[in-house]
Amino acid sequence: MTYAVELLNITKDFPGIRANDNVTVRLKQGSIHALLGENGAGKSTLMSILFGLYQPTSGTIKVNGKEVKINDPNDATQLGIGMVHQHFKLVECFTVTENIILGMEPTKFGMVDIKSAAKKIEEFSKMYGLNVDPYAKISDITVGMQQRVEILKMLYRNANILIFDEPTAVLTPQEIEDLMEIMQKLIKEGKSILLITHKLNEIKQVADECSVLRRGKYIGTVNVAETSTQQMAEMMVGREVNFKVEKGPHAPGEVVLETRHLNVKNSKGVLGLKDFNLSVRAGEIVGIAGIDGNGQEELVHALSGLTSVESGEILLKGENITHTSIRDRFDKGMGHIPEDRHKHGLILDFHLKENFIIHEYDRKPYCKNMIMQQDVMDAYADKLIEEFDVRSGEGKDSLTRSMSGGNQQKAIIAREIERSPDLLLVVQPTRGLDVGAIEYIHKRIIAERDAGKAVLLVSFELDEVLDLSDRIVVLFDGHKNGEMLAKDTDDKELGLYMSGSKKGSEDE
Repeated sequence: MTYAVELLNITKDFPGIRANDNVTVRLKQGSIHALLGENGAGKSTLMSILFGLYQPTSGTIKVNGKEVKINDPNDATQLGIGMVHQHFKLVECFTVTENIILGMEPTKFGMVDIKSAAKKIEEFSKMYGLNVDPYAKISDITVGMQQRVEILKMLYRNANILIFDEPTAVLTPQEIEDLMEIMQKLIKEGKSILLITHKLNEIKQVADECSVLRRGKYIGTVNVAETSTQQMAEMMVGREVNFKVEKGPHAPGEVVLETRHLNVKNSKGVLGLKDFNLSVRAGEIVGIAGIDGNGQEELVHALSGLTSVESGEILLKGENITHTSIRDRFDKGMGHIPEDRHKHGLILDFHLKENFIIHEYDRKPYCKNMIMQQDVMDAYADKLIEEFDVRSGEGKDSLTRSMSGGNQQKAIIAREIERSPDLLLVVQPTRGLDVGAIEYIHKRIIAERDAGKAVLLVSFELDEVLDLSDRIVVLFDGHKNGEMLAKDTDDKELGLYMSGSKKGSEDE
């Protein structure tokens, strides 16, 4: 058997934690090998070792049967290894071509030869069906397109071993389908792929084999075609997982959130949300369904105060908050689990315990006579860490930047749900979370509803919208295009409304 990569008995220690504990994973040439595990199980660490970002404490790496030492990403590139990171490594103000050639710029007469590089990139783009404009600026293209740029970056560097770290965490359902097709094309071209993901249905769709890690230890490798998603989930979390969301009937009360004829501009200066009316009552979960880019971001940013409103009104518990500050909205009973955890959810260079009290750092009991009360902060952080199973090397004293993406997400959810606000804006809550964590977070969101709180859920996971919501509002082209009870619809009907094939009215 020829292996493209062999990671043999890899151990990696960080201060306070063993991230990988004697792990062995072998990638067969020309295959897709999935790496599955809970948040913080050591998957990204293992792949970062293969890409030269970390050095193993012990263990051996073989590439195409030969033992190698990978000191940095340049060594990995020389060996034909490329990596698409969970959080993309792109320069936003550069073009696609400038990002791809960065560090290995072709020159002509002593000048960077953008034209020939762009031509080569265009050829790759066509060959793999990526459809990327080499002259587009990164800041002007979608997240899905940015990911394609990362893939082109690997192909431009002649990588044959491709690592994808949570590649679908930020993609829409259609972009996920496109990516799966791209991966299969890459395999046909002779590439070998290591895929880190929590999404069991994606593993079933594209992977040949799957290795499971749990708390840094190797659990086993299975043939994907012969193994059910339930079996893989149990290997991952060490117990039976309930995929069905259990919830009783809702009992809606007073209107907590209301928007009236809301118009909000997008980043390009045109209306992204148009004449939008919505109400969310206490004791109900209202889901927003829609293909990404149809007004969801403008709605959430307007409600949370991240962007100003062009016209219309936002009322929280009957009070007009259209022009109040973000801080004021939080004080009046709003909570927000944002879509972008790095930009709007956390201060990455703060410790975990500091991020937990970011809304109340200057108030009792965390602050007394302008002095931070460390013992109170510590006790509160320990409580949230245990309750929400937030894993990190140094616990509450961990730098938030050093934590895995999934555990960063759990930290935000813990902070916002524990505050139990009257209105909870929940955007992509389970992005990057494993099935065990998703099960727990769904229970907590429903518990908030049952405690009489109003929840507005925005998710691109249609199953999540259908499972959690009591009522669903569909956004299409910035307009409300239908409203229905979740129990009276299904994914096919929602898909028709989301694509604009079926029309609903504002007054449904």
